[in-house]
Amino acid sequence: MEINKRTILWIVFSVSLVVLWNDWMVSNGKQSIYPWAVPVKTATVANTAPATGLPNAAGSAAVPGAPGQAGAAAPAPFKNDTITITTDVMKVDIDTLGGVIKRLELLKFKDAHDKTRNQVLFDVNPRGVYVAQTGLVRNAPGEPVPTQFSGFVAKSGPRALDSANEVQLVLEAEQGGIKLTKTYVFKRGDYLIDMRHDIANIGATPVAPSLFVELLHHGNKPEGESYFNSSYTGPTMYTPTDHYQKLKFETIEKKGTADHAKQSDDGWVAISQHYFVSAFLPPAKMPREIYTKRVATNLYAIGTLMPLGAIAPGASVSNQVRLYSGPQDENKLEKIAPGLELVKDYGFLTIIAKPIFWVMDQIHKVLGNWGWTIIAFTILIKLVFFPLSAAGYKSMARIKVVTPKMQAIREKYKNDPAKMNQATMELYKTEKINPVGGCLPIVVQMPVFIALYWVLQASAEMRGAPWIGWITDLTAPDPFYILPVLYAISMFITTKLNPAPADPMQAKMMLFMPLAFSVMFIFFPSGLVLYWVVNNILSIAQQWVITKKFEDAAAKK
Repeated sequence: MEINKRTILWIVFSVSLVVLWNDWMVSNGKQSIYPWAVPVKTATVANTAPATGLPNAAGSAAVPGAPGQAGAAAPAPFKNDTITITTDVMKVDIDTLGGVIKRLELLKFKDAHDKTRNQVLFDVNPRGVYVAQTGLVRNAPGEPVPTQFSGFVAKSGPRALDSANEVQLVLEAEQGGIKLTKTYVFKRGDYLIDMRHDIANIGATPVAPSLFVELLHHGNKPEGESYFNSSYTGPTMYTPTDHYQKLKFETIEKKGTADHAKQSDDGWVAISQHYFVSAFLPPAKMPREIYTKRVATNLYAIGTLMPLGAIAPGASVSNQVRLYSGPQDENKLEKIAPGLELVKDYGFLTIIAKPIFWVMDQIHKVLGNWGWTIIAFTILIKLVFFPLSAAGYKSMARIKVVTPKMQAIREKYKNDPAKMNQATMELYKTEKINPVGGCLPIVVQMPVFIALYWVLQASAEMRGAPWIGWITDLTAPDPFYILPVLYAISMFITTKLNPAPADPMQAKMMLFMPLAFSVMFIFFPSGLVLYWVVNNILSIAQQWVITKKFEDAAAKK
């Protein structure tokens, strides 16, 4: 049977789009459309507190206005206050009840669905709770210690960065013979918050507390998420031995526990979401216990518990942790902590996507506009694959030139398919035609196409980045569908440049496919459609020149 290269080409393209569709599903924590797919390694935590004796405090939210948590120590009535720290990149609300970071607003990023608001990470609202909190726990029964339920007193000082390079907030609490001092340090242009915990034994007997740092997050889907625009939101973590792990709220809700690294002396825990991440970074080379658990209805925790050792009366110890809460900027994250850049999820084509982003990043440093960067990158890819695509277009041009001969063969042997096939293969051999050569230009670019989708889907660097005119965000769909229409036109021209199929039904299908795919591209990032439109325009020019050359040569014979 004669192999039709256009059919193969469209099959490859269709399969690639199905792969992208499946990636949307998996990145959102949904079941893969492939029945044989192995799910991402997810957590199954124990439903109880860590073996060190951490009570519900490390897994119970100190949320303003929330009802009291069972088992939590109830201190004397305390009138809490909210202290707001403002820098050039963030605005942070910290509750004096527990020193909980209950709201964090990014001043340099707009909300994806309401451009009048800034992007908010930590927050307590009717939709759910997302906070960062720390506290102490005794390793043995005894007097209560300062936790996220304790009342803290704030020392006076500046609350805004103003002309300084950093601003500090100091909170103090005493309970059970232990004084805990929390010092938050905010720096200019930095999304890292330094958090120093000074623990002093002001009692008469030795104590051996542990420090926990944890993130609590609701299990709701991100606001504005749709079937065509889904992303991963959930707990993530990294240890040197088990490396990067993505966990699921659904698993923790169902089992109350998860299967992940429980002990380590390095690494971090985080809540990842589309384009942003909040991660607690404990000191390196310090033994710690890692836990995740269901705290309450639709509320989950991931945290780290660090034993501080014995503290004699009158002595003190310090622990310095860092909290990063900001964009998934790959270049910055890899400098902050090992493995932190892995929260920028490129999907299964990471090995291709990371080099693609690196090349685009270098181009962007010169051009300063991500739209023109995509166009320049497309031209570069076209040059890299030029010899291969030229060979494919030459094969298609030869087929178009000999199309009359092929039609004659089909007419002559229309009642004998075997002889028709044999005569066609002999014609291909005589004219030095590769029947599937025309598929090469698109086949070799499919991995680049899919990897570029993930680069656009994952890169906070491109979030909200404009190109020209109506394209104000290359990671969002084209609001006026201009690029999808241009794509359909370019594919229609490409189809016309190709040899016409012998089967009339197949010919109609070839004309219909560009329209079908342009409709799908309505939901794709405009940057990805821009890449394909530019690629098609360059391909049309290359194919037209090669085809005309062969047609002129054939006319002279």
